[in-house]
Amino acid sequence: MTKIPEIGLIGLGTMGRNLALNIASRGVPIAVFNRTVDTTHGFVAGAGDLAPLIAPADTLAGLVTSLPTPRKIILMVPAGDPVDDQIASLAPLLSAGDIIVDGGNSDWRDTARREKSLGQIHFLGLGVSGGAEGARNGPSMMAGGTAKAYAALEPVLTAIAADYRGAACVAHLGPGGAGHYVKMVHNGIEYADMQMIAEIYGLMRDGQGASAGRVADTFARWNDGPLQSYLIEITARTAAATDPETAKPMLDVIADRAGQKGTGRWTVMDAQERAAPLSAVEAAVTARVMSARSDLRSTGQALFGGVAGQMPPLSEADLESALLAGKIVAYSQGFTLLATASAEEGWALPLDRVAQIWRAGCIIRSAMLDDMATALADDPARPLAFAPDFAALLQAHVPALRRVVAAAAARGLPLLALSGALAWFDTIRQARGTANLLQAQRDFFGAHGFERIDRPGETGLHGPWGDGQ
Repeated sequence: MTKIPEIGLIGLGTMGRNLALNIASRGVPIAVFNRTVDTTHGFVAGAGDLAPLIAPADTLAGLVTSLPTPRKIILMVPAGDPVDDQIASLAPLLSAGDIIVDGGNSDWRDTARREKSLGQIHFLGLGVSGGAEGARNGPSMMAGGTAKAYAALEPVLTAIAADYRGAACVAHLGPGGAGHYVKMVHNGIEYADMQMIAEIYGLMRDGQGASAGRVADTFARWNDGPLQSYLIEITARTAAATDPETAKPMLDVIADRAGQKGTGRWTVMDAQERAAPLSAVEAAVTARVMSARSDLRSTGQALFGGVAGQMPPLSEADLESALLAGKIVAYSQGFTLLATASAEEGWALPLDRVAQIWRAGCIIRSAMLDDMATALADDPARPLAFAPDFAALLQAHVPALRRVVAAAAARGLPLLALSGALAWFDTIRQARGTANLLQAQRDFFGAHGFERIDRPGETGLHGPWGDGQ
């Protein structure tokens, strides 16, 4: 006999069905609804031993009436208009104090707007990371909304979250869109991390003639060292896989066109608006856009030629160090953006807690996050790259990053994210840059004015440009 549900879930796509199974596997009875009734019943029928804990609902009204008050309902529908449409259908059936949770990849601004519009119905924006596997076995989750709504959901969320040494990888990070904002920046860092890994792979393949098998072995070794992370692990596994149709390495038959769902682009746009440099993520988004333009790249290769020149020798240790340095830069930029947004939005984001809940379950989980959490707890206002341990790592590994970028440039191999990380590092260690010339130019053609280094704080000064103004 099916038990009385404690929570509801709407949307039985890949993420929704896996999250529902996760909830049921923790002994929490759940009611589920999908707009296609056959999908709902087929899901329950295939749930095996968990089926008695899952109640199918044929209508939204049926789902709502099956739940005790205050009702708690998780939406697992595509971001954007589908979320608004679902809320519009669901809200009239709910009462004050009920809770709607958006577990999709929604724009944080939409989440803040929805929370305000729902009045006495609580709304929680829940960033869920870890893909289908994480949803089923334990994701990392970033919640934003009222403390009361989170407290009502906390027992379930803690039960289903990924576990890191006894600590659940879920936290209430602030009001409104705070949770979805942190998830957005998480995805931006994910873009950068993936792109840097891909660039090292390309350098090995095209610059050193490495086979997919050698790539797999190399990344597997790296996963036993300081680069240990989920993305390094799956890089080794994908490089080792064989295509069942051709018996070729799987990577050799996959087209080099990467998709994207928008969160990386949102991160870049937001960073630009907040004047928080995010060069690694910007480069990664650009690389994905360029990957989709295979026609442009084919024309360019025909016109200018492909990879050329002799590759300067690079050791495996240099490649590993370059990737490590780039990774630190990407995380440092991401956490700086989080700190900037936290101050501007009044969220008081606990940056050390963010690093902690990313240690397991999410796509960017990494061995370094434990040390990052410690550094952010010590001084959350300090850029992560300036924390003593990470500054020492950069000093040790940037020389290898410089050699790798130089070698790739000599061969004509693009390293958009890694070279962007190196340029950012070189920029932050140059106390006097070249913006004085930019400001002189701006004053010349637009009379925008400038400051003098010998009269700090005095603005609106102009140069002796004569007729140039």
